Amino acid sequence: MKTEDIGNSIKDLVEYGLHTGLIEEDERIYSTNLILDVMDLDSYEEPEGYEKPDFSDPGDSLEAILKALINDAVKRGVAGDDQVSKDLFDTKLMNCITPRPSQVRERFRKLYEKSPSEATDWYYGFSCDTDYIRRYRIKKDLKWRSETPYGELDITINLSKPEKDPKAIAAAKNAPQSSYPKCQLCAENEGYRGRVNHPARENHRVIPITLAGEDFFLQYSPYVYYNEHCIVFNKSHIPMKIDRACFEKLFDFITLFPHYTVGSNADLPIVGGSILSHDHFQGGNYEFPMARADYISKFSVKGFENVEAGIIKWPLSVIRLRSRDKDSLIDLASHILDKWRDYTDESAFIFANTDGEPHNTITPIARKRGELYEFDLALRNNITTEECPLGVYHPHSELHHIKKENIGLIEVMGLAILPSRLKEEMALLKEYILAGKDVASNELIAKHSDWVLAFMPNYVNINSGNIDSILQNEIGTVFSHVLEDAGVFKQTESGIADFERFVSSL
Repeated sequence: MKTEDIGNSIKDLVEYGLHTGLIEEDERIYSTNLILDVMDLDSYEEPEGYEKPDFSDPGDSLEAILKALINDAVKRGVAGDDQVSKDLFDTKLMNCITPRPSQVRERFRKLYEKSPSEATDWYYGFSCDTDYIRRYRIKKDLKWRSETPYGELDITINLSKPEKDPKAIAAAKNAPQSSYPKCQLCAENEGYRGRVNHPARENHRVIPITLAGEDFFLQYSPYVYYNEHCIVFNKSHIPMKIDRACFEKLFDFITLFPHYTVGSNADLPIVGGSILSHDHFQGGNYEFPMARADYISKFSVKGFENVEAGIIKWPLSVIRLRSRDKDSLIDLASHILDKWRDYTDESAFIFANTDGEPHNTITPIARKRGELYEFDLALRNNITTEECPLGVYHPHSELHHIKKENIGLIEVMGLAILPSRLKEEMALLKEYILAGKDVASNELIAKHSDWVLAFMPNYVNINSGNIDSILQNEIGTVFSHVLEDAGVFKQTESGIADFERFVSSL
């Protein structure tokens, strides 16, 4: 790249910072010099005949600017040529135009005084502008809705989380081991430069909040599976725990941010999230399919007559509580949790523990509807058997061709996060089905063969005009079965009777 070309790209990044409000005009020279340092350049001349980029789509503009700077750095040996090294490098570049944490927190605080939603609107936009949320990757995700017996479910094929290439995998294997930060949720990630086996977070800024008297931080997920997908994590690196204190924290959060839903992964393996070692919640400004589910029956618990309670029509086993009094909700939820922890019903294959290992826990979700507080409690059990080594209440093997990972909080609420491999596999399936070729003959898609043979007779005519919607609908159907497998009490006459037997014990 010519000297004047790299000068243009450096100026482009500075202009982007000014356009998005990340820096002020009197920080122009300072920011330019920081970029020169990262680029390992000693001098800079203002480019002649410079034309400012079109920032009508800031995400795409930023992607092009960073790509130009990275390409130059790779050519000169300043940055590595694999995707992980490039991500580490462009994050260092973005830090040159990202405000300090105290500035970000002060801005958030002042906006929060006006309204919580104004503060989160700004903070989410800021997290995109700093490229902590890579908009140009997020928009590659495939998303649709599928109609099922439980209403519409949300389906996503995640394409925004980059897969490591062989170079990066080898580098990570040979890299020195470090315990700093202890995990990807720790507060020490803010500003951390990253390494081949830990993402860079130099452009990461978090917001301190207090929940149930404890110090927490608010941030957004860099992969944004849904609108304003936020993560709320404890300042201390302590394990996940579902208990009364957890419920109090969830309700404190929706009191602070009443326009958000928030929930917690369960605290046991198989039915919990991917990070059980760090206390955290997930939420966002989004209506999940579960929130639209209706009651199929209602019940009352003595001493909690001011709380509406019932079983909802949902593939997992969910009790919904509603009240204007959040303290009563927390009291009743804690009572239900205690009962469920110790509940055994051998006829329904529910065991509280085996050989001293606990199996019962809850995935809780809190939201506000006007003046009403609403609390969904999804009953979970992680027992395994020889026939089901991954879990009895886990996606069964015949569904693994679509989804075999644990069913965490987001899936519990009705949003499927499916692996990126499905994009290529669905394209191949489309080709094979339309051509009448044997799906089982291709090693890459042979695992889908039984599924395809099962659903094809349901359609009179499969053609190029409807094949995409058919595949999407059938994937949605599989996801509904995945959730049914995770339900401890099935949505059948006998399953609901088993569920009601537990309810009667409250």
